[in-house]
Amino acid sequence: MSETDSFIDEVTEEVRRDRLFALFRTYGWIGILAILILVGGASWREWQKARAEAASQSFGDALVAALGQNEAAGRADALASVDAGDGATRAALKAFLVASEAEAAGDRARALDVLRPIAEDAAVPDTYRQLAKLKSVLLAGSAMDAAQRDATLAELAQPGAPFRTLAVEQQAMVLLEAGRQDEAVTLLKSVAEDAEATSAQIGRVGQILTALGAGDQQG
Repeated sequence: MSETDSFIDEVTEEVRRDRLFALFRTYGWIGILAILILVGGASWREWQKARAEAASQSFGDALVAALGQNEAAGRADALASVDAGDGATRAALKAFLVASEAEAAGDRARALDVLRPIAEDAAVPDTYRQLAKLKSVLLAGSAMDAAQRDATLAELAQPGAPFRTLAVEQQAMVLLEAGRQDEAVTLLKSVAEDAEATSAQIGRVGQILTALGAGDQQG
């Protein structure tokens, strides 16, 4: 390589270096900002994760402590005082526990009052809302408005609903109370033959069918 070529290469390299430094001075802050955003975002996610885990741990500890009360009414009061934060799922879990203890204490009105907001809150996962509705029907029993009860059970018995077979079973119980045994037996048989029904439910339905004199007609 001649001295001229070498000189040209050196000059070209210097020009490139000067251009690179100029670009960095002009736009280098963008790269630095991008790095800060990435690092900051990762730190924020880790902080949020740690905060959520701590809140869940605190919530769980509070529930366990509340359940340590000796009396059902006391457990219901202690559970009701637990701070569920702003999480809809935690609020639903707390409500189910309070309702269960209130029912055990013989206070069905309180249990229903606790479940109602959960059943109506669109922010609560659908499975929990439907469970709250089903438990409300079971707790209220014949005291519930018949039209409201029938509409609720019809909604819960829709194909694909998480508690469909339980809702159908309750529809059968309503028919039995109304003296419509043939229709009730038809529904009970459908539950007994349903692949989604649990073994416990199938056994329970089988006993009801037997008591109705329809057990030998299953299959």
